[in-house]
Amino acid sequence: MNTATTTPIERNAAIPTWFGAGGTADALARPTCIDEIARLVRTHETVRILGDGANLLVDDDGIDGLVVSLENCNTIERVDETTLRIGAGVNLPKLIIETVKLGLGGLEGLGGIPATVGGAIAMNAGGAYGEIASCVHTVRVVRMDGEVHTINRDAIDFGYRRSGLRDVVIAEADLVFTQGDPAALRDRLKEVMAYKKRTQPMADNSAGCAFKNPTVNGERTSAGALIDRSGCKGLRHGSAVVSDKHANFILIDQGGKARDAIELMDIVKQRVHESHGVAIEREVVIWRRGQ
Repeated sequence: MNTATTTPIERNAAIPTWFGAGGTADALARPTCIDEIARLVRTHETVRILGDGANLLVDDDGIDGLVVSLENCNTIERVDETTLRIGAGVNLPKLIIETVKLGLGGLEGLGGIPATVGGAIAMNAGGAYGEIASCVHTVRVVRMDGEVHTINRDAIDFGYRRSGLRDVVIAEADLVFTQGDPAALRDRLKEVMAYKKRTQPMADNSAGCAFKNPTVNGERTSAGALIDRSGCKGLRHGSAVVSDKHANFILIDQGGKARDAIELMDIVKQRVHESHGVAIEREVVIWRRGQ
């Protein structure tokens, strides 16, 4: 049975991002179910999917088309003892805390990563302590023709900061965990968070790492170290600056411009290439009008 209801379309709507800067959406919708996501995709030519805005920078001129926010697709259902069915709009940090309380292990290594579950799966969020791909069992998606499909883990091309899930909207996923001791999982999460707080500017307006770690001579290399050695730490461009604490973080002053950060990323990328001959790739997604 189709349970979709008509989702209101908001005009000139603010797009909340972790940068705290950027333009508005000409049109924005907040569906609550997969059937309504499918209807919106079918009836709009250009659709962009908004999760937590944690890895996103929107140009100051705003964007056209329809932005579909998944913030209301936030249900969590227990399938069995170790499997949860999770809406794409569920906040990842909050989910990690909840699974730790339940004694379900697998996500605690992702502590401190800002994302929704859908966004985390789309980019295979992770770091030194693991990746979300290790917990994924199935993903339910809406294709751009509005068709709904379930994709098994073995059919998803997970890799470093990618899932291969393109031209689809991730609507929900079944994640499989290991049973563990809540106290031990909590201690592990505290350890991960303490490390992040020591090494990253978590309280500032940023979107986490600005660039992916490149492969140099067959080995994954720290983008932050390359940026630092290129003399970019503390580099300022308008209202944007490269963090003094971690060179792979771009910060924007309160009330600053998204375009300053976009241009600063281009400057940093050029300097790294000039200094080391390495082409670093943005991890932050940039939305611009007409693109």
